[in-house]
Amino acid sequence: MGRTRNRKRQADMASQADRHQLYELAVQCAEAEVDFVIDTFRELRGRKPLHLREDFCGTANVCCEWVRRGARHTAVGVDLDGEVLDWSRHHRLGALTKRQRSRVTLLQDDVLDAQTQPTDVVLAMNFSYWLFKRRSDLLRYFRTVRDNLVDDGIFFLDAYGGYDAFREIDEEREIDDGGEGFTYIWDQDRFNPVDNNLICHIHFAFPDGSVMERAFTYDWRLYTLPEIRDMLDEAGFSRTTVYWQGWDEDGEASGEFYPTETADADAGWICYLVAEK
Repeated sequence: MGRTRNRKRQADMASQADRHQLYELAVQCAEAEVDFVIDTFRELRGRKPLHLREDFCGTANVCCEWVRRGARHTAVGVDLDGEVLDWSRHHRLGALTKRQRSRVTLLQDDVLDAQTQPTDVVLAMNFSYWLFKRRSDLLRYFRTVRDNLVDDGIFFLDAYGGYDAFREIDEEREIDDGGEGFTYIWDQDRFNPVDNNLICHIHFAFPDGSVMERAFTYDWRLYTLPEIRDMLDEAGFSRTTVYWQGWDEDGEASGEFYPTETADADAGWICYLVAEK
């Protein structure tokens, strides 16, 4: 009987799934992100960016997409988590050509301490910088980013908000991975309105009824856009622009982002911030 239960555990979809691959499928589109960075940089600076640093890079999917875009493109990925960097070396860098791999550097280091050459672009995506809960620490990080940019460099980061962001809720979304698919579950487990501390989890559910519980957990401070922009200004960036997510006629995210100083008070929104040195 015990062997039978063990075979069932091994056979269920959750136990066989790769959490990093699921994450990429559910919440990341490296191609669209790189498109936005290149197009926006060219529009603002009149040239094509060549060199990128991806902070909190995780699987370094964006770094790999970056070097695919041109023979002179280089990328540096920085992350403290050695496990995810090893995964990236095997699954993402391993899929690149030898020449492309030679233009990607992965550093297991603190983004506050990592020593890299000044670069055209620094990215901090998927709200990763919210792990700096103290304002002084986040301001220090923004100053570090500015120091790691060339004279006309640009810092790209994202944020989310809306009145649902301050609630303890679950949101589900069906993901089509070309097979049976799976369900992505965003779980805002705890929110403290006194200090805006936020505990979130990502779960993945599968058609066979199995669930990968707490595949990822985040302990963040929920920062508002005025707070972030004020700190970017204090850090010495010359201008910060908000690029708001657009919607199609069916009320679904269009994948397009446009610069704005006004927006609707939606239940949930996502935006990019573009900070120019």
